[in-house]
Amino acid sequence: MSDNDDQNDDQNDEQGVRFGAGGVLRGADPARLLDLAQSADELGFDLFSLSDHLHTEQPTLEPWTALSWLAAKTTRIRLGTNVLGLPYRAPAVLAKSAETFDRLSGGRLVIGLGAGGYDHEFEAFGLTVRTPGAKITAQREAIRILRELWAGGPVDFTGEQFQVSGARIDPLPEHRIPIWLGSYGPRALKLTGQVADGWLPSFGRIDLAQAVAMREVVRAAAVEAGRDPDSITCAANFTTRVDPGQVSRPGLVTGSVDEVVRQVVEVVRAGFTFLQLAPQSVAEQEVLAREVFPAVRAEVG
Repeated sequence: MSDNDDQNDDQNDEQGVRFGAGGVLRGADPARLLDLAQSADELGFDLFSLSDHLHTEQPTLEPWTALSWLAAKTTRIRLGTNVLGLPYRAPAVLAKSAETFDRLSGGRLVIGLGAGGYDHEFEAFGLTVRTPGAKITAQREAIRILRELWAGGPVDFTGEQFQVSGARIDPLPEHRIPIWLGSYGPRALKLTGQVADGWLPSFGRIDLAQAVAMREVVRAAAVEAGRDPDSITCAANFTTRVDPGQVSRPGLVTGSVDEVVRQVVEVVRAGFTFLQLAPQSVAEQEVLAREVFPAVRAEVG
């Protein structure tokens, strides 16, 4: 077994809660981005991710490029997309990009993949805008192309949304590259349970009660597909601030350290063990790592 295989097995170990930084970051300052990623790496965060909004009214960074730069400037933290908009990149091209990124980063890539929820972004770039049903079909086909190319080629596939003919990549990945889906609708949730390695919803778009119900759909679909539902990482995006002067609202967990710990523990006990907390400063990351993480882990064992 290679070192990457060892690392991948450890990364998929679902014993205990894990924490992520990054996500949707305000602004596009490279110095700030580097400070956040290196701080998260040093403080023991498990994942640093970036969102994928290329057409916006606010400054943004293209995630593949930015994460590749961060991979060379960090050592242990996993790096992920949160989440890629499928229309931006052809699946076969994504397969090659992902293999290269994963190899050069030492096996630290997690692909968060979305079907494409913001149609105006893709329309602005002259890209395919799909119906809701076609989006799920495209996502299923894209995952099939990714996995078949990673397994070896050549790959021939003709689907409703994508096709490849004799496609292949070399070298092949040294281990399974995790694919997490940001999904919400019934068909998308079932697809997650059938084929994905993880589920990554964003609180604020849904509340905890809705997330719990959706998680059951994912797990039931996994069982129906003959998979172990516990093999699917259940992650969650929400913003976390230790600020006694603020009040929590959908998508924002805040308050004193004790109040934040209580709310995060509630999410973990609901079945979500990989928490993307979106701290916006190094100081916030330090407070989370030194005061919140140990308390949460002590509560949930």
